[in-house]
Amino acid sequence: MSAANRRIQVDLSDQVAVVTGASRGIGKAIAVTLGAAGARVACIARNQEKLQETAHEISAAGGTAAVFACDVTDSAAATQVIEAVVDQWEKIDILVNNAGITRDTLIPRMSDEEWDDVIATNLRSVFLFTRAGIQAMMRKRYGRIINISSVSGIMGNPGQANYSASKAGIIGLTQTVAREIAGRKVTVNAICPGFIATEMTDALGPAVQDEVKKRVPAKRLGEAAEVADAVLYLASESGAYITGQVLTLDGGLTA
Repeated sequence: MSAANRRIQVDLSDQVAVVTGASRGIGKAIAVTLGAAGARVACIARNQEKLQETAHEISAAGGTAAVFACDVTDSAAATQVIEAVVDQWEKIDILVNNAGITRDTLIPRMSDEEWDDVIATNLRSVFLFTRAGIQAMMRKRYGRIINISSVSGIMGNPGQANYSASKAGIIGLTQTVAREIAGRKVTVNAICPGFIATEMTDALGPAVQDEVKKRVPAKRLGEAAEVADAVLYLASESGAYITGQVLTLDGGLTA
C-alpha cells in the first residue's frame, strides 16, 4: 500500500514500529501500512522467508523495514529482539502485538498441547513483548501499544475455547497495562476484528464464508487493510487520549 493510496493520512516519520506476526494476513497489512506512513518497521515472526516478503513490500513502497525471525513465545528471544531494534534504531514508538494461531476443536477433544500452543502464541507473546518494549517507551515518555484481540474474546466461539480464552486475556491485559502506564504518556489499546478476509478465512471455503456473511450485519468479510487503518489511527497523535479501550471492528456482528 503506497502512501498515495492510504485512506488515512498519518505521518509517522522518524517513528519506530514493532509488529509481531508480520509475515502474513493482518500483521503484514499492519506492517505495510505503518511503513507507508513513514515508520521504520521491525517485522517479527517465525518464518524468515515470509518476513522478507513483507519487508520487501515496505521497501518497494519507499519505506524502511528490518526482519527479526524469532519464536514469539520465548522470553529470552523477545527481549533480544526488542534490544536489537533499540540498538539499530535507538527507540521504539509503536508496538503492535498481532501474532496469533488457531488450533480449533471442541473442548472434550482439546489436547494439552492445543491449549498451550494457542495460549503461548496469542497471549504469552503479548505479555513478553509488552514487558520488553515498555521499558524503551517509558524512558522516552512516549509510546503506542496496540494489541490485536478478536470478537471471539468478547462473545466466544464454539470449537475455539483456547483461542477465545487467549483473546479475552489480551483484553484484560490491555486494560490493566493501560492503567499502569498512562502517566508515562504510553497508550495501550486493543482491536477486536471480526471475520477478516485472510489466509485463515480462505481456508474455511466458500460455503462457510457465505454462512459467515449471513451472520454479519454488513453482509461481508472485513479487509485486513481496515484493521490496519484502525491501528494507524491509534498509533497517531490523534490517539493520544485514547487508552485502555477495546475497538470492535466486525461489521456489526457483536452489536
